[in-house]
Amino acid sequence: MFISKELRKKNIAEYLLYMWQVEDTIRAFGCSLPRIRREYVERFDYSDEQKEDLADWYGNLIRMMNEEGCRETGHLQINRVTLQLLSDLHRQLLSSPKFPFYNTAYYKVLPFIVELRGRGANKDEDEIETCLNALYGTLMLRLQKREITLNTQHAVTEISSFIGMLSDYYKQDKEEGLTF
Repeated sequence: MFISKELRKKNIAEYLLYMWQVEDTIRAFGCSLPRIRREYVERFDYSDEQKEDLADWYGNLIRMMNEEGCRETGHLQINRVTLQLLSDLHRQLLSSPKFPFYNTAYYKVLPFIVELRGRGANKDEDEIETCLNALYGTLMLRLQKREITLNTQHAVTEISSFIGMLSDYYKQDKEEGLTF
């Protein structure tokens, strides 16, 4: 909760990746708030009030996951809407002649997107979701201390740079408003 608030302000892509990890954390604890409280929240060096706030936040997310049918897989509606906002901004940036550096970055990562889509189960997935899934998958591999090939590292570096640029434009649009 505390991390998500900060990430949402600073970097929307990192926020989404963090929230996907939170969804997976909830699933790892069987969507059980008592287990999350006992086995997860209690490990943090927070005040009792902060721990209670965090547990309430997890409780709300669990409730939403149950109501939205994403206990096993998928993403919460709040995360899907955020992803959609990023995707919409992506399309606006691409269609505007005012953002040539963004277009260049996009065409640099497009071969990786095409390759990832060719390997993925959901070939109709949005390009930005494909990029975020690649970043999230690599994060999971790193957490599991599994090997990441040089080709994958290169692709992830390029995708990360591109998504970082999109996140910067998102922040700029929210704070100042972009003109297309």
